[in-house]
Parts: sequence; C-alpha cells; structure tokens
Amino acid sequence: MDSAELETSSHGGASTERVPLSPKTALSQDATKKGRVVYVGHDKFGTRVPLDELRKLYLNELPGRVTDQERRTIIYDGSLKKYPPVRLLRNCDRKRILVTGGAGFVGSHLVDRLMIMGNEVVVLDNFFTGRKNNIEHWLGHPNFELVRHDVVDPFMIEVDEIYHLACPASPPHYQYNPIKTVKTSVMGTINMLGLAKRTKAKFLLTSTSEIYGDPKEHPQKETYWGHVNPIGPRACYDEGKRVAETLTYAYAKQEKLDVRVARIFNTFGPRMNENDGRVVSNFIIQALRREDLTVYGEGDQTRSFQYIHDLVDGLIQLMHSKAHEPVNLGNPDEYTIMEFAEIIRDTVNKEVRIVNLPSTTDDPQRRRPDITRAKNFLDWSPKFSVMQGIEETVEYFSKLANDL
Repeated sequence: MDSAELETSSHGGASTERVPLSPKTALSQDATKKGRVVYVGHDKFGTRVPLDELRKLYLNELPGRVTDQERRTIIYDGSLKKYPPVRLLRNCDRKRILVTGGAGFVGSHLVDRLMIMGNEVVVLDNFFTGRKNNIEHWLGHPNFELVRHDVVDPFMIEVDEIYHLACPASPPHYQYNPIKTVKTSVMGTINMLGLAKRTKAKFLLTSTSEIYGDPKEHPQKETYWGHVNPIGPRACYDEGKRVAETLTYAYAKQEKLDVRVARIFNTFGPRMNENDGRVVSNFIIQALRREDLTVYGEGDQTRSFQYIHDLVDGLIQLMHSKAHEPVNLGNPDEYTIMEFAEIIRDTVNKEVRIVNLPSTTDDPQRRRPDITRAKNFLDWSPKFSVMQGIEETVEYFSKLANDL
C-alpha cells in the first residue's frame, strides 16, 4: 500500500529512515497538501458552483426541516425564488437529460449539478434504493421531472443525453434480490441503449470497479480484464455490470451510438443510505450510535475512497469528452479498512471500540484505480482530500441523527 511517510536523513547522508505516519496524521497532511475545496465543477462546462450552495441542498433537506405546508408552497408556488438558483440558458443551449437512478446517492448529486447548470432533467427511479427526499427540493421546478419507473420496462421520451445509473450498488441491496440486480444491469441497459438509439442521444453507463473482481494487477488499469468469481455472492452485480459494458460497446459498434463508460471506485458522501452496508456509512453510523465499529477480517484489505463531488465532476467531464473507452473514476490514495475505522473513530467518537468479525466471501483484498486515462482524456483528478470528505459526511449524518 502507498502510505504517507516522513523522510529523515542523517547529517552524514549515509542512511535514510522512513517513519510511517498514523492514519490520522497522514490524512491531515493530505488535506493540507490539497487545501480545502470551496468550489466544485469546471468553468469550461458551466458546472463551477460554490460548495456551500451544494451543501445547502443536502443539509437543509433532512426530515423535519420543512413543514408539509412549506413543502406544498415550494412545489406549487410559481415563483422560482423557492428553488435553488439555476443558470438561465437559451432554449437552443439547454439540454434535456435523462438520469436513471436519479433519486439515489450518486444520481441525486448529479441531478443537482445538471439542474444548476440550467438543463432540463428527467429522473427515472423505481425507489428500490433511491429516496424521493434526495431530490424533493426540485419538485415542481419547470426544468425538472420525476418519473417512478423501472428501467427493466421500456420507456419512451425525447432526450439529448442519458446518464444510466440505475442499479443497486451496495452488497445488502444487490444480494437481497440478485435476479433483480442482473435484470436491471442487462434488460435495463438494453432499454436505455434502445432509447439512445431512437433519440440519437449521447449515452453514459456508470460501471464499477467491481468488474475487476479481486484483482491480480495493482493498481488497476482499464485494460485489465479482471479476476471475478462468476457464481459468488457478488456475481449478480459484478457480472451484470460486465454484461452492461459489453452491451454498450456492442450498440456503439453496430448502431453507431455515442457512448461512454465510467468505472466508478468506492465513493462516499452525504445522502449515502445509512443502512447500505458500505464501509464509510457503517463506521460513521456505528460511531454516532456509540456502537462498536465492525471490521470484517483483519482489516488489512485496502480501498481507495473518493468524495461524491469529485465523482460528479468526473461524470460530467466524461460526458463532454471524446473518450469512448472505459475510464476509471476514483481516488488513487489507498488506505486499509482498519485505518479508515481508526480515522472515523478519532473523528466521531474516540470512546468506541473496533472489533473484528469473520471475513466475508469474495471480499477483494486490494482496490486502487490507475487514473492516467482520466487525467489525459478528461483533465480530471480528485480535488477533495479524504479528510475533508469524511468531515462533511460526518456532519451530514450527525444532522440526520438529530432530526430523526
């Protein structure tokens, strides 16, 4: 694992000693090196926005913060002053964009950015894992439409771009209904590709680092074919996404579709489902509840965690790029699960214990993206330090706990 280290040399120059830093110190130095992010997005694509404007959307939308009467006023009052500010574009410049899974964790943040850019956005979600309160601040806006629909069934609409995110992405969700997960990845992708073919829309598939399985190559480049168990407990998601990529490129070759594929690595941030079984949300919720932090195995498995706003930047820049090959979107900084548990314990509640439980089946030992292609094709790399992301995610879950 690449860990932050201090170098100290003797005056004679004969030896160099490397002193490993504690996880907390390493993250603090990472945050200092990167600096605190106050703007997200890119001027080139009209996506630049103050971070505080986005924070208002997910810190003020929590249960109990808006009365039913106020919500009805927001929805039905024709005044746009009731909504977050958006850019005003000419009709010829405004795009009509479909986001499947747009009420989910990643999708809702993408919707926020696309709306603020001044686009018309249609959200398609069956609410299996998505939540309406993630996007309710846009309900009633003339540029926004929410449709409850399952992508497994065909859907007809006229759009310019399609961001296809719909699919359960956390182990408890996709393992709860593995058949549904496979059908969403296969039939849902076929339906959305068919829609892109009919409307001549640009198409972006959100794939996953899980297609690399338990990788033998480290870090993972997009050219790596992966090491996946096709019948294991994670196969419904891993193999489903591999088929979705195959379908996407088959349509690109045969039907001349304009496609892009993003392979997303571990992502965290506000609006994560508190019960989705992912490492970051699990640790934060357990610490806030003063429960033991549960680490499966010895905790020496490594992951690379990116903050949600970096991922959204990458998705939008990928859609605007000419990159038609798969592109890794992730943070190449790598930490062990035990290090992350210690960091969150020290940040939230130093009194809780960290306990080890038996390892889960097919849990990858190492996961780290090679983002050379993203840097070269998209001019993209993560801006947020992991520490800033953790602090903002802890703030979100703390407010959520106080409001429940």
